[in-house]
Amino acid sequence: MHVRVDKCVFPLIALWTEHSRVAFCLVRNTLIQLFVNRLDSVESVLPYEYDVFDFCKDDNERRPSENLGQVLFGERIETSPYKFSFKKDEKCKKLCTKTYVKDKTEDKNMLDFLKRGMQLNYQHHWIVDNMPVTWCYDVEDSQKYCNPGFPIGCLVTTEGRAKDACVINSEFNKKNTFYIFNHVDIKLTYHNGEGEGWRGARLVAATLEPKSINNADADKPTCEGPPMEVPGEFSSDVKITYTYSVSFEENNDIKWASRWDYILVSMPHTNIQWFSIMNSLVIVLFLSGMVAMIMLRTLHKDIARYNQVDQKIPLPKVIYEDAQEESGWKQVHGDVFRPPRKGMLLSVFLGQGTQIFIMTFITLFLACLGFLSPANRGALMTCSVVLWVLLGTPAGYVSARLYKTFGGEKWKTNVLLTALLCPGIVFADFFLMNLILWVEGSSAAIPFGTLVAILALWFGISVPLTFIGAYFGFKRPAIEQPVRTNQIPRQIPEQSFFTKPVPGIVMGGILPFGCIFIQLFFILNSIWSHQMYYMFGFLFLVFIILLITCSEATILLCYFHLCAEDYHWWWRSFLTSGFTAVYLFVYAVHYFFSKLQIVGAASTILYFGYTSIMVLIFFLFTGTIGFFACFWFVNKIYSVVKVD
Repeated sequence: MHVRVDKCVFPLIALWTEHSRVAFCLVRNTLIQLFVNRLDSVESVLPYEYDVFDFCKDDNERRPSENLGQVLFGERIETSPYKFSFKKDEKCKKLCTKTYVKDKTEDKNMLDFLKRGMQLNYQHHWIVDNMPVTWCYDVEDSQKYCNPGFPIGCLVTTEGRAKDACVINSEFNKKNTFYIFNHVDIKLTYHNGEGEGWRGARLVAATLEPKSINNADADKPTCEGPPMEVPGEFSSDVKITYTYSVSFEENNDIKWASRWDYILVSMPHTNIQWFSIMNSLVIVLFLSGMVAMIMLRTLHKDIARYNQVDQKIPLPKVIYEDAQEESGWKQVHGDVFRPPRKGMLLSVFLGQGTQIFIMTFITLFLACLGFLSPANRGALMTCSVVLWVLLGTPAGYVSARLYKTFGGEKWKTNVLLTALLCPGIVFADFFLMNLILWVEGSSAAIPFGTLVAILALWFGISVPLTFIGAYFGFKRPAIEQPVRTNQIPRQIPEQSFFTKPVPGIVMGGILPFGCIFIQLFFILNSIWSHQMYYMFGFLFLVFIILLITCSEATILLCYFHLCAEDYHWWWRSFLTSGFTAVYLFVYAVHYFFSKLQIVGAASTILYFGYTSIMVLIFFLFTGTIGFFACFWFVNKIYSVVKVD
């Protein structure tokens, strides 16, 4: 078999390689295999495999190989009994019939689990030729929304309120009754290559419409009749027949390269994204103006005046006395580079933050180039994990070099903490969440073999690379400071409320968070509401804006504190921008209570457990940005003043 991306030169027999991004060529009677993925819900964090629910199963079930990212995200793709022949329409084809006998405990448990899935609005996720099979329906303003999933069924409550998908059909009206979608009308759209000089066709769209039908004759279904009702009370035997219809439609206007567009266009986010960018740019321009004013006016005048005084250049008497009595940042030149307390912990955090920063930058850059699109399942997570593992060297180097600059001598402890502290916290949290998933029987529970593989990557690659980086960091001389440090610490004068550490740190995270909170909404939606995230260009732009905002906000507050003769800037610069993570956590709490309908203790614990990992990573990331911006600023201003 031969496949060429630009032209189809020979037909393929089956569409098995689900992950491939090659343009598949179809001819009449080519077998098309539909795949099923895990089922998930916006009301529960626990996804489940297709096989856990009592649906029709493939007699010859196979699973395509899954990458690390897919396993970590709980994707479980497998073949389904839905198999079609290209250009061969099927009408009301029976798959199987499931019978639940009221006196059998096993049947009662299976039906209860199915009803629980309908009550929590669990969604199917089907795949054909690496495309999601979408359910498209009209929303407000006559717009069409294409959902990459569709519900198992729906529920009319005991009060007669139609929940979720039950609102689409007026026949779903019986109280305390579940309506299962046991029939689907599938439409596969293809692009024919005959008019373009190549043989065969390519699938460019896959849509379906779920229906609930109670067939009078289970052996010879007609797909006509009243809805398939499952009573809330299991008082009699229940028989559910699963059927499907499939039709093929030719549409040569849709090109294979743009076949995802109809899904992405239905997600009206672009205008909000541009608003978010403009909002962030206004904040950046404001901060840039402030920093420019300090650098060009205040600092320039300060440095000129200080240097004139030191050189004993004749000045008017009033100006000379003012300069002599100046209470400002130059007065603390003998203490500004005094090593911080807990320098070991700070250097470890900065090493890990550097690792996360480089990983994030490369991942987003590759995503912008299209290598990590939604079509390439699990690629984003796989890329992030692999990059983190391979970036142990810069983490060890930065941590060791700064620790040496702080005058630290326990280099072995420093290396071990850099390699194990933050990754250990993340892994412990992740392991506890995995235990909960395992107890609940969720498909998101990471297999034991994958956990061993992650530990092997950590201890076999990341830790040795961290040791190598630390070796080179300790071999290099300590970073040379532009001014000498006095032996006796200078007393810090009484500070006003706004120049005290806590108010400054709390204020420092507001502006960076203001730049990202709109983008954060879409990211949380993609994680917890199972929506596609594809706007990596916007995300990369927001990443750059966040970088600038964290740097400028930290520099501003650092300058104000130095002018107040408070020279404890090391930890403060890290915590000022790192406090953005606290606002992230507060927003995540708000999102949980206002946007999600999550129920159950397990789902709540999982939400906040995974959110804690995100907050820690974001804390290290933003704190590192603020620290190095402030470190550069302090070195710069004290290197241009003349000190006796």
